[in-house]
Amino acid sequence: MSAMLQQPTAPGPTATGRRGSLFRAEVHRFTARRFIQVLVGLAVLGWLGAVAIGLSTFREPTDADVSAARAAMEQAIADEQMWREECLTEAERAGDNPEVFCGPPLDASQWRVEDFIGVEPFDLASAAGAGAMAFAAGAAVLAFLIGATWIGAEWSSRSIVALLFWVPSRLKVMGTKIGVLVAATALLGVVAQAAWLAMGFILRSFVGTSTPLPDDFWTELLPAQGRSVLLTVLAGVIGFGLANLIRNTGAALGVGFVYFAIVENALRIYDITLERWLLSTNAVALVFPGGIRLYDYEAMTANMSEPPYYLVTNLQGGLVVGAFAVVIVGVGVLLFARRDIH
Repeated sequence: MSAMLQQPTAPGPTATGRRGSLFRAEVHRFTARRFIQVLVGLAVLGWLGAVAIGLSTFREPTDADVSAARAAMEQAIADEQMWREECLTEAERAGDNPEVFCGPPLDASQWRVEDFIGVEPFDLASAAGAGAMAFAAGAAVLAFLIGATWIGAEWSSRSIVALLFWVPSRLKVMGTKIGVLVAATALLGVVAQAAWLAMGFILRSFVGTSTPLPDDFWTELLPAQGRSVLLTVLAGVIGFGLANLIRNTGAALGVGFVYFAIVENALRIYDITLERWLLSTNAVALVFPGGIRLYDYEAMTANMSEPPYYLVTNLQGGLVVGAFAVVIVGVGVLLFARRDIH
């Protein structure tokens, strides 16, 4: 007689275990995507290049710079005076009124040497808002590319089909992918704004002015940076939604280019009042402090001091861009849940 030893069988994966591991698996797949790594690496190199350019562009004017600026100003004043003398001679010869023909006499006391200095120190207080807007635009473009390639590569490799054998719930799969993307693009937006602050303080320390920052510096800058993070997330979601609809990264990027380069310009030409609802306009309005004004020059009359305008507020910008993202992603998720993907 012989006894057969039977090894206990390991329990199979439970639904709870699959749900917990799905998010970790998607995070790993996201961070391991080679193209995303390349995009992030290029962004880091771009930041280093921008810092290097800033360090070489800004500096405190030296005594030689001031002397050269003063000489340039004196030469400009002499040229203006010579031109006026020639103009007065021509006016007298033509019998015209010199004051009307040549304008008022030159007032050299209004000229400043500072206006002729070709270099200047970096001023963080005046550059903070513009820098935050520039980094917001760069992060939004990067997020759009990341969102598009994140799902586009899944369709190209058909790995999303294989994933459904592990987790059959399509909504769970798509929701997890969107959640990973939102977390990643939010982190990207925060890092981008932190990179701008780091760059600003580096330039301020080495080639900047020592003027104290104004009291309202942070109260104006931080809300704009927070809205910049929101724009980055929404841009990534829109890129994801387009690629999911078309099932191809390159085609999604092509659709985005056609929309911004052709469709929006055509709508502006057709009816200027439509500009208030365009994606690019509302994206700018979302980030820009206080929103943006859209002037209607065609409606201006002779008795108006300025043309009428429409104010696109931060709230409207966020709602419109958010609506674009929700509709594009919602349609894609709905089709993914219902149509055949094999």
